[in-house]
Amino acid sequence: MSQAQTSKKSTDSDPDNLAKEYFSQIMGVASTAMANTKLYQFVYEWLGTPYRLGGDTKRGIDCSKFSLAVYENVFNTTIGYNSRNQYANVTPIRKNDLQPGDLVFFKIRSRQITHVGIYLGDDKFAHASSSRGVMVSNLTEAYWRRYYYKGGRPEESKTMTANIDTEDDGENLN
Repeated sequence: MSQAQTSKKSTDSDPDNLAKEYFSQIMGVASTAMANTKLYQFVYEWLGTPYRLGGDTKRGIDCSKFSLAVYENVFNTTIGYNSRNQYANVTPIRKNDLQPGDLVFFKIRSRQITHVGIYLGDDKFAHASSSRGVMVSNLTEAYWRRYYYKGGRPEESKTMTANIDTEDDGENLN
């Protein structure tokens, strides 16, 4: 067997690479872009979970609780309990500079942030949709292009204060 054949065979049987290939097919992200397999595994386990405002379990979850769950379970940090609070705890990132795990924020028919998701790579992001539950969407789709606000990367110094309650103005803060 040639060295190339040996190398290919060991790659094909590597569980991490097999997982990346599987997640790549499901989420539409190139397997070569999947450095953090734990992120994609976590998202995969939540796909199809119904949306429930204020929910934080697999029986129902909203967008900000989903992004919080990702950060607590994948990155072992906390980022805040609603989308605006999460935005207050990030360094803004240009769309072209987004990396897997960054947060993506949307202003849907509002002047304030109303939706958040987790960037996966290749313009894909995972989020809890109010109509379809936890799913993967594409930032290039007309709907998401229209309402996209900014991307953000949590700052280590800010994650310590991420859970301080923000003033509740009665709006949906998921």
